[in-house]
Amino acid sequence: MNDSHLSDWPPVGSEVQLRADCERREQDWRCGPIVYHILVDRFVEPTPEELDAKRHFYDHPRTLQPWSADPHRGERVEGQTAWSHELAFWGGDLKTARRGLDHVRSMRADVVYLNPIHDALTNHKYDARDFFGVSPEYGTRNDVIALADDVHQRGMKIMLDGVFNHVGTASPWFQTAMANESSEQRAWFDIADHHPRGYRCWHNATNLPELELENERLRDLLWRSPDSVVRGYLRDGIDGWRLDVAYDLGLHYLKELNEAAKVERADSCVVGELWNDPEDWCVALDGVMNFHARQVILDLMQGRLSGGIAGRMLERMVDSSGEEAILRSWIILDNHDTARLHTFMPERRTRRTAQVLQFTLPGAPVLYYGNEFGQPGGNDPENRGPMRWDWNNEHNQELDWTRKLCTLRSESRALRVGAFRLLDTETLLAFMRRTDHVGETRYVFANPTGKPVTEVVQTREPRLMNFFPLEDEFTGTRVTVESGMFQVTVPPFEAMLLKPVTSDERTYSPYKRVR
Repeated sequence: MNDSHLSDWPPVGSEVQLRADCERREQDWRCGPIVYHILVDRFVEPTPEELDAKRHFYDHPRTLQPWSADPHRGERVEGQTAWSHELAFWGGDLKTARRGLDHVRSMRADVVYLNPIHDALTNHKYDARDFFGVSPEYGTRNDVIALADDVHQRGMKIMLDGVFNHVGTASPWFQTAMANESSEQRAWFDIADHHPRGYRCWHNATNLPELELENERLRDLLWRSPDSVVRGYLRDGIDGWRLDVAYDLGLHYLKELNEAAKVERADSCVVGELWNDPEDWCVALDGVMNFHARQVILDLMQGRLSGGIAGRMLERMVDSSGEEAILRSWIILDNHDTARLHTFMPERRTRRTAQVLQFTLPGAPVLYYGNEFGQPGGNDPENRGPMRWDWNNEHNQELDWTRKLCTLRSESRALRVGAFRLLDTETLLAFMRRTDHVGETRYVFANPTGKPVTEVVQTREPRLMNFFPLEDEFTGTRVTVESGMFQVTVPPFEAMLLKPVTSDERTYSPYKRVR
């Protein structure tokens, strides 16, 4: 039905708040974007000429691998605190990454997120020598500015990875602190004989001494002062930060960091890596990496939770954390710290249902580079293989499927910024996303069992009209609404995404005066 004549009607009832919420969220790029996650070293292959110009960066103890090689766990490198697989590089950098941005945009991504680019010995860069400088084999601060410009020209945002809980042992801060008891830097670390290594380190990893964030001068350098790491990169053109091990920074310092970022840029985004229940953490941050939602999805699809219980857990998460904080939180199924989705969930139907949930639950779905091609990989370092561009072709069914999910998500206002409502079910996980326009409503059903499941549910949408259908966006299957109820049958380990059919071949439509 053409409802353009309704566009000037004032909202009534629940539409009033729904419209206000959705319009505000649509203006906030942090709410509901698609995030594309990149490891700079592994994303776009350098040319031979580009490699020759910087081959000296990969001298011993580092190694340079051919793009066709897959990463495998190595051995301790003599004289180093790192493992050989942490010192293996594939040669990608900030300049080569710019060549992959058209592909990223073609996936309907809104945000580009890079793993750390700080100056550091290892390929993962969580052992920073200098937070202010870019690792030379990746480029310079000017290359960050150029990449940010390219990202913005394509209508996307860019976020960096901030690792402010610890540094590497090669950091001049740490080396000065260990060598000089009277130095200013001595107070930036917890150095004491009762620590087995003489200093407190993250997860007892010798090469990752933890920072003493209680020191005000240190926090000035990291995020408080105008020339700090956080604020300086925001002035360079990045749009936000993903904070590594945010739980280790603690609520107080996360809030302080976020407030400092907002002084520099009011619309900046600060998202924290969180393996906890997100409730209180969302008060300090714009959002979290929502590993909690990930665990609910995985437990559901692996038979440890029924749909009804999983739904109640998700509803409680949204209610306790706040819907807008959850919309700004990242929904991940895998990343550089986990095995890849295609490896730990090889059964196609189960995997695809998990992906449907990732793209339809409130939040920002994160696409880990290469997953759109079906790239496999076990636990670190196997999950960090070079991008398989040779799989980017018209015959790749995983690419077609991922593009479909990205398109459905990008083109659905309800899935991007709509309100979340749980539906009452026993076996199926069922919820809806709704806005002030009934035609934008989307219903999601996931069957975590090996048998077809039929359930009758309430619409929980007063504007859905009697005897008009809902249609599955994947199969075209239709179900009919009767007196605010409808029945669905979901095949084993599959999902349905239903949308209202508000007009058909008939002249009459009960939706003619309903927005």
